[in-house]
Amino acid sequence: MAGRPTGCRAVSVRSHLWLRRCVKKTGVENAVQIEITPSPLSLEPLLAFVQRRGYGGVVTFTGNVRDYNHGRRVLYLEYDAYRPMAEREMRAIAEEAVRRWDCCIAMAHRIGRLEVGEASVMIAVACAHRAPAFEACRYAIDTLKEAVPIWKKEAWEGGEVWIEGGQDA
Repeated sequence: MAGRPTGCRAVSVRSHLWLRRCVKKTGVENAVQIEITPSPLSLEPLLAFVQRRGYGGVVTFTGNVRDYNHGRRVLYLEYDAYRPMAEREMRAIAEEAVRRWDCCIAMAHRIGRLEVGEASVMIAVACAHRAPAFEACRYAIDTLKEAVPIWKKEAWEGGEVWIEGGQDA
């Protein structure tokens, strides 16, 4: 059956049971995709990963670099991460979302210098229905900002500052 992770046995597409059994049989690893990259982000690969038969609710979140923050004109942002720990934390967040909302989730975060308008983070979530997809996506971005060791330096005209996770400059 197209769109089904390898190792999953189709039980009933109509009742979505094969999706639940797939997560239980193969673990959450086939329902999670994580990436930290210096390359520009694109929603297409995230959507391709999460869109599966039986998952009718697909929600995405994209965080872009704003041009103004707290009355200052932002020139650029620079992100840095302790990648092994950041990837581990992002995976833990995604796996918790899979367990709580029976979903597929893909998360990507940029590192390096980002100009105004560029995407810094993208999340795609697919669930059987829209309500849990929204809840899982909200949980993922809020928890990522609070818990994942990714640091942001905001540069503006006349200065710059490193911003701790979960807070804005």
